[in-house]
Amino acid sequence: MTTKLLPGQPQSRQIPLYKQVIALALFKLLVNTSRRFVYPFAPVLSRGLDVPLAAITTIIAAGQFTSIIGFFCGPFADRLGYRAMMGYGLGCLFAGMLLCGFFPFYWLVFLGLLVTSLGKTVFDPAVQAFIGQNVPFQRRGRVIGLVEMSWAGSTLIGIPFLGLVIDQAGLIFSFYLLSLLALISWFSLKRIIPAEVKHDTGRRDRAELFSSLKQLVRIRPAAGMLAFGFWISIANDSLFVIYGVWLEQNFHVTLLTLGFSTIAIGAAELCGESLTALFADRLGGKRATVLGLVLVVISYALLPLVGLTLPLALIGMFMVFVSFEFSMVCSFSLSTELMPGSRATMMAGFYATAGIGRMIGVLIGTFLWEMGGIAGVAWTASGLSALGLLSLLWGLHGWNPCEENGG
Repeated sequence: MTTKLLPGQPQSRQIPLYKQVIALALFKLLVNTSRRFVYPFAPVLSRGLDVPLAAITTIIAAGQFTSIIGFFCGPFADRLGYRAMMGYGLGCLFAGMLLCGFFPFYWLVFLGLLVTSLGKTVFDPAVQAFIGQNVPFQRRGRVIGLVEMSWAGSTLIGIPFLGLVIDQAGLIFSFYLLSLLALISWFSLKRIIPAEVKHDTGRRDRAELFSSLKQLVRIRPAAGMLAFGFWISIANDSLFVIYGVWLEQNFHVTLLTLGFSTIAIGAAELCGESLTALFADRLGGKRATVLGLVLVVISYALLPLVGLTLPLALIGMFMVFVSFEFSMVCSFSLSTELMPGSRATMMAGFYATAGIGRMIGVLIGTFLWEMGGIAGVAWTASGLSALGLLSLLWGLHGWNPCEENGG
């Protein structure tokens, strides 16, 4: 990876690109951990706040809803600069966790975790847009794959570490620790990531602040990518929300085995991200995304047929999540090139539509399980993923960036 300077960086503060990528991965590891820890530690939060478990799942659902706000954060990032929006995201994380620590009462913790979720909504599109602006397209899949390893890292490293902290020092201390790490990250961001030259913020620019949002549906490749993210997110979360019930009812697994299955999913995510870093650029972004999605459709369809024993069921789940993560992360590098003048707007739109899909997937997953068991869920997910594949092929038909090799 080149160590040349990025545009707009002062001569006296030359930071090699690979160091910036490492820093972004660490920042995202913190942001992802802060967002995802609520899922496994929901019972701990329930006891600590003296509220029913359903009250904590309400926080989770509200956190997913913040992804919709991303539609409006993207245009701001394209105008104000990507580093500035990353800073706002880390600032939300700092403020949200500090509020949770200072005032450990349900509604204030609800507000604090909502602000934390908003921080991720603001942070993620700015990171992807920054990479899209500064890394050539033919190498972008590798860089995005490396940075996105922070998603699996939050499951394999961040959440277990936070669990140890909660066990030894308590829930309140974990809030303070995350807030402190966010503050350190905020200062580090200013030193490591260069600021872009700001766009003109005159009256005309303000009037057209959200004009790029219209391009998300007017530009065919962008619209196809949004539909792709929507359909495959419904499919994935409809399975994710019931897989524990499936393993428990069909194979009578213990809590320890369920915990192991979560580690297996984290390992699958890591494999998918690693495969993206290794092969996405060699295959070409379009080909890699399509190939991954074809494997997703097949993996869902075969899951009820092969998942007759617990080992085979876990292998089937592993294949689903490896292929899904590979396809999803490959699509990130494609998305950063669909609207080069409004990269953050495109990425924010992608995250927002995928977030809406995840909410729908959670809602329909239980219904599909009750109606048709694992076959009903998996085959519906396969069909929805096929719709995602068709949306992608429609959107990218005839599209080919001049930098792409073999795409």
